[in-house]
Amino acid sequence: MQMLTRMILGFALALGVTAAHAQQYPNKPIRMIVSIAAGSVTDVIMRAAAAELQGRLGQPLVIENVGGAAGILGGRTCAQATGDGYTICIIYHSTMSFNPLLFSNLPYNPDDLVPVSRLFFLVEGLFASSEIKVNTVAELKALAQSKPDGLNYATLGEGSYPDLFMRWMNNQWGTKIVGIPYRGGGPAAQAVAANQVQITRFGVGNFVGVIQAGKVKALAVSSAKRSAVLPDVPTFAEVGWGDYPGQGWWGLAAPKGTPPAVVARLSSEFQKLFTEPKFVEFLEKQAVVPAATDAAGFAAFLKQDRKDAETLIKIANTKKMEFKE
Repeated sequence: MQMLTRMILGFALALGVTAAHAQQYPNKPIRMIVSIAAGSVTDVIMRAAAAELQGRLGQPLVIENVGGAAGILGGRTCAQATGDGYTICIIYHSTMSFNPLLFSNLPYNPDDLVPVSRLFFLVEGLFASSEIKVNTVAELKALAQSKPDGLNYATLGEGSYPDLFMRWMNNQWGTKIVGIPYRGGGPAAQAVAANQVQITRFGVGNFVGVIQAGKVKALAVSSAKRSAVLPDVPTFAEVGWGDYPGQGWWGLAAPKGTPPAVVARLSSEFQKLFTEPKFVEFLEKQAVVPAATDAAGFAAFLKQDRKDAETLIKIANTKKMEFKE
């Protein structure tokens, strides 16, 4: 009886500590790990979100960009952080769904990242340097087949979403387009504009400036209908790629051990922001689709997304790889 009483008291004390923590939270700046390079469209969005949320949370959100290696570096940094609510992590499809299936020595466990809220889907595009003089996907295919190993393609590293799409194209077209890794969409856009690489698939928001400057051409977009940002560009379905599975997304996670009350608070604040009409309008101008969920909804989404990743990896005919830092 005494042991049961002690257990009940201990549980009550733990609940009291958790509740007190949530009431006081946050009482110092929050570190936000963003798993992509500064200047990329996701980085731009999260810096805007951090500015908005500072007033609501009463503390600044300090962004730390940890890009590259298909999100592995950011995922590892997040998983190794203390779960006290003062580190939060902006993650994406590679972090949670693709990397566990693609790498035999992944240096973090996705289960050590607690889902907080899915935030948005990317509208992605296939882009080509203006230097290669192609205007359509059909013309790009003809060029690639005439030079089977003559084109380079920007990725986020082996196993990243852009890399898998390149592998799929190579399988479909019988080509040997070569992947070159970059730390984010911003650097990739500049590389295509400079013709350091000739093609890539990334979020549309990264490429608007270089398209307007005439240095890059958009050949197709991944959205169900034509993008308001690029209304003259055909969809993937229109160019014959409508059955390609998967869509890039970004969301918020926290290190394992983060108190549930803190997770709930963060989820609520991010959901409110990412559904406010003014912020939604900003997001749409960045060529992304707002898709905020609560923590439970994000966790359920991740289960299905892992299954979709398995399908895509099979289509891309990609075997497990070894991560090399």
